[in-house]
Amino acid sequence: MAQRLHPRGRARPTERSRPRGSKRARRDAPSGAGCLRAWAEENDGLVSGWRASRSSGPGRAAQQAARRCRLAFDSLLRKIQGLPAALPSLSLELTVLYNSLLFAVSESDGLVEGEAERISHGLIRVLEACGVSGQDLSTEELWQKVLQDVTMEELCVPLHRLGALQGAVWLAANCLGSVTGLFRLLSDTKGLEPSAPQEENELLALLQSWSVPVEEDTSPLVVQSTKELKETLWTSAAFLQGLQGLEAGNLPAALSLLQAAATGFCSKRILAQIYTCIGCCSQRMGKPQTALQHLKRAVQVDSQCLSALSHAASLYHQLGETDAELEALTLLYKALETPTQEAVYIDPCMLIRTELLVHTPALASLFSRCHPSEVKYQLAQRCLQAGRVGEAVEHYLDLLALLQEGLQHQVPLHGRSALPRIPEVFLEAASALEQLERYRDAIAVCEEIITRTDDLIPETLRIELNSSTGGDTPGRAGSPSLGIPPQQRESLRCIVWRAAAYLHQGQARSRLGESKEAITQFTRCLHVLLRVQLVSAASIQSSEETPADALPEAKVLQKIRLLALLGRGSQFQELGRDKEALMNFQHGLQVCPGDPAATSHLLQVLWKLNRRQEAAALWQKLHAGAAPADSQQEAPGRPYPLYLASCLQHVNVPCDEAVVKNMQDYLRTSGQDQ
Repeated sequence: MAQRLHPRGRARPTERSRPRGSKRARRDAPSGAGCLRAWAEENDGLVSGWRASRSSGPGRAAQQAARRCRLAFDSLLRKIQGLPAALPSLSLELTVLYNSLLFAVSESDGLVEGEAERISHGLIRVLEACGVSGQDLSTEELWQKVLQDVTMEELCVPLHRLGALQGAVWLAANCLGSVTGLFRLLSDTKGLEPSAPQEENELLALLQSWSVPVEEDTSPLVVQSTKELKETLWTSAAFLQGLQGLEAGNLPAALSLLQAAATGFCSKRILAQIYTCIGCCSQRMGKPQTALQHLKRAVQVDSQCLSALSHAASLYHQLGETDAELEALTLLYKALETPTQEAVYIDPCMLIRTELLVHTPALASLFSRCHPSEVKYQLAQRCLQAGRVGEAVEHYLDLLALLQEGLQHQVPLHGRSALPRIPEVFLEAASALEQLERYRDAIAVCEEIITRTDDLIPETLRIELNSSTGGDTPGRAGSPSLGIPPQQRESLRCIVWRAAAYLHQGQARSRLGESKEAITQFTRCLHVLLRVQLVSAASIQSSEETPADALPEAKVLQKIRLLALLGRGSQFQELGRDKEALMNFQHGLQVCPGDPAATSHLLQVLWKLNRRQEAAALWQKLHAGAAPADSQQEAPGRPYPLYLASCLQHVNVPCDEAVVKNMQDYLRTSGQDQ
């Protein structure tokens, strides 16, 4: 029976163990040793030339040198494989195949689909030289047959070397089961199931215990040693399985594997990615401070690991550490201002690297590249939310300049973008300008929105919200569903943006003391809102008001209508037109029953018009806590847009103290004070 190839010692073939067909294979060998010696010298010369090019370092020069070497090795391999497979040349042939594949895998940046076929072809030639057929066998079956049936001592090193490269190819394709099966064969074991029941642990244990055969000094040269490839495989396997555990939500196992990967052999770039993944895993495990430590360490290892900065900024935001968050976002934006060109990276020292072998959806998600416009918007938004209005304005103006210049490559179009719709960015900028008392600039920014939405709004927009049980809207059965056609929804958004722009212009005009112009803008805002008709079967049957809770835009429309009525009423008061002001405040209270701002305004104008009995009744109702349930309170999870912040600040004016005192005196004297 044929002896098995063992990594720890070379088999000693005897006459009985020599495979059938070896005499025929010798007859098929190249005539003379001169040809074989020339091929070996050509291989060694190419390897020596590649090693000499290491001084150029990674980059374009190394990429060009690698391409030349690949073409030269491919040419040499064609010469060898142009002849029938023969035992004397197999060791050199497998070595040249190994060298050629190393460059092919590295140059293709890990896209190794076609390389597996070349390995299979090499294994078939090994079997042919030994007189065994390998046709119609899968790659896994070929490896099993070769490692079990081929006993030549001189093939031990090249076969193990080629097996390591096959493991790299399968690892890059996420075929962990195939990698595990291969290294069971290479390690001469049927598995480590008793001590390592999990497949992940078994694979790492197999890679760790695999004994790489020692190469002789007279062996053909290789561009990357099997020992280096083994270390890369171990690190890649730990990193890959850690990412898979993170994606599956198995956080303790993922953390253990990622920590193991951090101790392995890899570049600074991969080490920074591993630390970033450990940070994200720790964050999901509820350990924010530990997560921050690893994210900081990732940036220390590789200053170009921008994803670590992005995740750190997000974590600081969750922790409420605004200064640290803004610092991280600022560093991130500066790094993105000069983006590096994405190109195939060739390292003269290490052709097969972890970068080429680890590809998972989790990795792509965690390290998706941010766009400069997204980070600039986050800076502007966070500053505005934190009350740092001056900084927010500068960031918004920078962002508007990018959008106005039409730099489409700076504006992400995917649905996961942190950047909202462009009109909302303009409206937020207008809100920030108002808070900074740059009212003219705010008016100009809003005019841009009004101009661009002029042709996008229909004269009348009737949206029918079908009543259905268990519809898209969360809540009780029978609530209106959100099955609105996309075109109608887009028209509704345009109406919201245009109305909000008029509202901001009205607010800005009122702050400038231009009451008549402010009234005009508030009126235009209300006219735009009148174009929308929200109808549902439920509201018709029960005679309810328009279904403001049916969709988010409806709630915003309701708030804008209220703000426009209160703003217009206040300007009528400034002009001494109290009766018109009264009508606006009353209408505002009908739009949002129980709203504190509308109630306060109405109370003051009623008192001013000497309608004290009505004012007293409203006062008592207000302080008796009899406000309807549908009041000013925001629905959980549905805050008003950030661009309404300045308008909400202006409108929430408390009742005049003199009016309050007079009201209390009136109630005491009239005996109505309860």
